[in-house]
Amino acid sequence: MTLHPILAALRKHKSGVVLIALQIALTLAIVCNALFIIGQRIHNINQPTGLVEEDLFLVSQQWVGTPGSDTAAGAERLDAMQKEDLAALRSMPDVASVAPTTSLPLYSSSRVGSVGINPGNGEYDSTSKGTALASYFFMDEQALTTLGLKLVSGRFFHADEVQHYSGGEQRTPDLIVITKAMAEKLFPDKDAVGQVLYLDGAAAPTRVIGVVERLQGAVWAKTFAWNGVLVPARLNSTYSRYAVRARPGRRDAAMKAVPSVLYGVNPMRVLDDEESVKSFERIRNDAYQSDMGMAILMGVVSVILIGVTATGIVGLTSFWVGQRRKQIGVRRALGARKVDILHYFQLENLTIACGGAIIGILLALGLNFWLMRNFGMDRIPVPWVIVGVAAVLLLGQFAVFVPARRASNVPPVAATRSV
Repeated sequence: MTLHPILAALRKHKSGVVLIALQIALTLAIVCNALFIIGQRIHNINQPTGLVEEDLFLVSQQWVGTPGSDTAAGAERLDAMQKEDLAALRSMPDVASVAPTTSLPLYSSSRVGSVGINPGNGEYDSTSKGTALASYFFMDEQALTTLGLKLVSGRFFHADEVQHYSGGEQRTPDLIVITKAMAEKLFPDKDAVGQVLYLDGAAAPTRVIGVVERLQGAVWAKTFAWNGVLVPARLNSTYSRYAVRARPGRRDAAMKAVPSVLYGVNPMRVLDDEESVKSFERIRNDAYQSDMGMAILMGVVSVILIGVTATGIVGLTSFWVGQRRKQIGVRRALGARKVDILHYFQLENLTIACGGAIIGILLALGLNFWLMRNFGMDRIPVPWVIVGVAAVLLLGQFAVFVPARRASNVPPVAATRSV
């Protein structure tokens, strides 16, 4: 079968051909980018944070009527109260370990600072390889066990290395643990353990004593998501957070018991059962709610576009079959088989779809460039476009099959009837 008779027939239906080709092109352009966005969002949602997330939850609370942390006496009192909370939580039968913390991966509230390899250049400079932005996590010696972090080199904090100071106090720690991503960025050619860093432009050095494999920052910290600094400190303020690891399978029971335990230690506090005690599962779901919503929206848009395009192909092909019924009968009378008629309409649709796909590729790349320029989207990989083209061509073949099969069943006697 040659293309000449197909092209000759299509010239007689220019408006319909152009309409279907443009519909296929638009569908290809939007669906390719939509599926790429969905893939990116799903990839983000499924990224490991570096924690052992099962049985982990976060407690956030605020004391009422306590001294401020701006004085030494106030800081000491707040630290003593924090220690009482930690002791009470650690004594719970359903709790395996507890660590004070300023934040957790994916949590909306997070401290961010700059880290440099030279004194005085800790202020972040995007053009320098010797500086980096990082999420800060203030924790004690139990953080490694509580969070389930994997230490890849060096060691973790000891209890006597954990300091305490007010949240607003600017103090340079003597030692820190950093993430592997940060170690590779700042010390690409040597072991980070034993090296010194300078935090937030400080002149005093801070020694790296260990490297953990992975620890994600806040969900909004996308450009430096894996740059993390763990500081051995308890921050003293009227507000405190505790990361709690429950014993296997006892997370919900432990979460339910936390408010009564903490109120028993000191009732002068604000502790809401719903918002103050959150499982890490809920923290993850809240952090990626917008990503999930976008993925669902893009999926719905793609399904609607595919459905509309398929319906258009079916409708137009059915219309053409009705118009060409006498011609089909003539071909059957001249010896054309049913499969020949079926293949004719499939090849005709494939010809239109290929034309639409060529236009669609240009539109897809143009749309992707616009999204990159205005919304920071990544460049769409060529394989995504190729897969999109293949999907559109298959869609056309599936959509045209039913009306094409109906055309193949036109009897030869139709050639003798009036159209």
